Amino acid sequence: MILAIDIGNSHIVLGCFDNKRIVFTERVATDLKETELEYAIILKAVLELHGTSPQQLEGAVISSVVPPLVPVLCNAIEKISPNIRPLVVDHSIRTGLPIRLDHPEQVGCNLIVDAVGACAEYGTPVIVIDFGTATTLSVIDKEGCYIGGAILPGVQVSLNSLVSGTAQLPNISLTNPSHVLAKNTVDSMKSGVLYGNAAAIDGMIDRIQSELGCNTALVAAGDLADKVIPCCRHEINVDETLPLKGLRILYEMNKGGLAE
Repeated sequence: MILAIDIGNSHIVLGCFDNKRIVFTERVATDLKETELEYAIILKAVLELHGTSPQQLEGAVISSVVPPLVPVLCNAIEKISPNIRPLVVDHSIRTGLPIRLDHPEQVGCNLIVDAVGACAEYGTPVIVIDFGTATTLSVIDKEGCYIGGAILPGVQVSLNSLVSGTAQLPNISLTNPSHVLAKNTVDSMKSGVLYGNAAAIDGMIDRIQSELGCNTALVAAGDLADKVIPCCRHEINVDETLPLKGLRILYEMNKGGLAE
């Protein structure tokens, strides 16, 4: 089995693959204060919770937007599976994804992982929307090249800013309001945050496709994709396992270069 770990600013998504089949996925909070031992305990507990022992692991692959946690997670994996050297996704590995940008080295590894998974699962051209701390749109053209994208304030970031910057607006949970035209403060906030973000995504898709001159496949992943995408007017696939699928593909492409 292959252990895939996607480290985000808010959450760490991890899962195991048996060949191409996802055996399980889980999500834990990102915590810079946790030690490699504490993460090793977490990894071992998650594996055992799903009936998998560390001895069954054949390899591991990590992507991260939190650089300090990379060595911590690598050491945690080696604590529970001493024979495994994790593959860390960076710009030195093979991706099969030409990046046609001004500064290719500035593209986040999480965006590369999403793009690789999206191309394999949904074909090209494709727009990938990732709802993380920031909301990102990545565009891969029909030739399979990463040609650009956009970054929006994240849904939760926007909500936190709204609440902290006003005296009378409360903290709310992001459940869908029954109507866009709300009748109370809480539903008004839900409408603005969810339908407002959905309208932004719809509008960006329209503008990107117009600029490309063609329609594209559409796929979304991330913490709040299942909240925002149902409010969108475009038909957008929600695939919470997209980063893990991309990680598996990258592992298979690069495992020959890993030392035992």
